[in-house]
Amino acid sequence: MPAAAPAMAPAQHRPPGEQQLRSPSVVHAFVLIEAELAQVADLAEALADVDGVAEVYSVASDDADLVAIIRVRRHEDLAEVVTRRIAALGGIRSTSTMVAFKSYSRHDLEAMWDLGPA
Repeated sequence: MPAAAPAMAPAQHRPPGEQQLRSPSVVHAFVLIEAELAQVADLAEALADVDGVAEVYSVASDDADLVAIIRVRRHEDLAEVVTRRIAALGGIRSTSTMVAFKSYSRHDLEAMWDLGPA
């Protein structure tokens, strides 16, 4: 007797004319930057001027002096920003890049960082 074919999930149908809504794809990454101490402020300003760098934060950490938030359309663009534009700046000792898999809603983020009444 032949083996039964695996069950398939029923197809999901949309009403005619209805399209699946997609938000524009954006790749987010966080670049931890260890900088030469005398260059931190100048490097932060230079990073903020790099196309693809959305924000730059100075931080108190054993691992980094600056964190650059990168927002680009494609992974190829991320490679360009990190390996060419950021790497070309003076005063960088090392970098570590983290690519985000998922972002959460503003409400979730605000709740996560809410310290309560002052």
